[in-house]
Amino acid sequence: MMTWPRIDWGTLSSKYGLLLVWALVAAGFCVFGPATFRTWSNVQTILGTQSVILVLALGLCIALNAGEVDLSITGTMSVSVVLVGHLNVVKGWPIGLTVPVVLLLGLAIGAVIALFVVGIGIDSMIVTLGAGTLLSGVAVAINQQTVFNISPDLVSAMRDQFLGLQLSFWYGVVLVAVLWFVLKFTPAGIHLRFVGSNRDASRLTGIAVDRLRVASLMACSGFSALAGVVIAGTLGSTSPTVSSPYLLPAFAAAFLGSTTIQPGRFNAVGTFAAVYFLTTGITGIQLMGASGWVSNVFYGAAVMLAVAASTVAGKMRRRRDVRDNTPQVDNTPQAGGATGLEPGTGPNPGSGTAEQVTTAPQHSPSTGPAPARSGLHSD
Repeated sequence: MMTWPRIDWGTLSSKYGLLLVWALVAAGFCVFGPATFRTWSNVQTILGTQSVILVLALGLCIALNAGEVDLSITGTMSVSVVLVGHLNVVKGWPIGLTVPVVLLLGLAIGAVIALFVVGIGIDSMIVTLGAGTLLSGVAVAINQQTVFNISPDLVSAMRDQFLGLQLSFWYGVVLVAVLWFVLKFTPAGIHLRFVGSNRDASRLTGIAVDRLRVASLMACSGFSALAGVVIAGTLGSTSPTVSSPYLLPAFAAAFLGSTTIQPGRFNAVGTFAAVYFLTTGITGIQLMGASGWVSNVFYGAAVMLAVAASTVAGKMRRRRDVRDNTPQVDNTPQAGGATGLEPGTGPNPGSGTAEQVTTAPQHSPSTGPAPARSGLHSD
């Protein structure tokens, strides 16, 4: 007789619940919201204007996977934005040289931050909080004026359309796919999640913990510099103050993304879904006549609820792992004794019964270290 596989609705809802809510929110605004929400131009606005937040949030996922919190992302972005305008317009550098210099500077900023965090051992939140403030001041010192006439090549590379959507959106899709593959299937990505889960156990298995922490902070700063390049090309101008509003949305997307696809773990696909879920809700409410307070409420609530949901998901995952790894003891009475063992066998030979002794399986380097002690997990 053919039996259908049992569907675990709890697991499905935890993995894809955000996607379902996103679809319901969009459908609700289409039915009950203003007619402008259902237009293709609104879809283009929703999908084509969030590339900067997506790039910042993806960079955060790398650092958060390693257990580091980088609050300097908008400071790094400010410096990169200003440098694009200063080098390309004021100094007359070609855009083909300006962009690589800006990206290399972002990596260098990450290396300096890693020196304090990994080398000296200062908490990453403290270091990056100070670094973000410092970098914002440096951006103003470089050029506090708005610079226009950014290279048309960069503007076209961001604004031109493919299948009706700006190229900047498709760049974000490619980054999501690449980061998803790296974190899920490459040794570096797998080791990164081990480091974020348990550094001591990772060291015992031979993983280069400090090297991965440095790489994660450098990658996060590199993504922040890339976000500066993207916004410079999208706007066609640069300003040192354009980056500050992006800090909370990026963290909201990263943490909310950890509640879907792979609940309790920071992941690229979940971050992508979170970015556009939040934008859909904010856009719909604003089109219904709400004022500018909506985005602050949405992003603030998203951070609090996402952290809570991810913490709960992490605890449920640990309990499930413990349950799956706990051996089952067969206590069904057998002819040979109360536990089914033959008389005279087991730990106490000669006795009519024996106590079955089992040991929970231990993690090895091939399976990874023990689960994290915190509610959030990395993947």
